[in-house]
Amino acid sequence: MPTGRLGAALLALSNRTVAALTRAGLSLWGSRVLAVRGRKSGEWRTTPVNLLTHGGQRYLVAPRGHTQWVRNLRAAGTGELRLGRRAEAFSAVELPDAEKPAVLRAYLKRWKFEVGVFFDGVDADASDADLLRIAPGYPVFRLASV
Repeated sequence: MPTGRLGAALLALSNRTVAALTRAGLSLWGSRVLAVRGRKSGEWRTTPVNLLTHGGQRYLVAPRGHTQWVRNLRAAGTGELRLGRRAEAFSAVELPDAEKPAVLRAYLKRWKFEVGVFFDGVDADASDADLLRIAPGYPVFRLASV
C-alpha cells in the first residue's frame, strides 16, 4: 500500500467512493454512512464506516483511533446508520479494552485489506495479548437499535 501523500490521496479517494456508493444504497461489505451530531455544533456529521456483525451483536470499530466521529459518538451516545435513503437510529455503548480482542480480531479478519495499515502489523492472527495491548488505541462501540 502506498504511503505518504500518495497513500493519503488514495485513501481519501477510496473513502469518498465508498461513501458515495453507500449514500446511493450500495453497501460494500457492510459499509454504511455514520451520521452523528457534532459535540460542539449539534449539526449532523457523516463519515463512511464498516458495520461489523459478530456474535449476534453489531459493532463500529475506529481503525484510525480517537477520531472526530468517535468523540462525537461518545458525546451523543446515539446516531444513525444510513444506506441510501434508509436511516436506522441506534444507541452506542463503548466497550472497555478487556472486551475488545474478539471484536478487533473479527474486524481485522473481515477488513484487513482496507484497514490493516492502521494496525501497525497486528492482524487477525495476533494473540489475544497483542490485541489487548493495542486495544486502547482503537475505540469499539456496541450498537443497539432504538
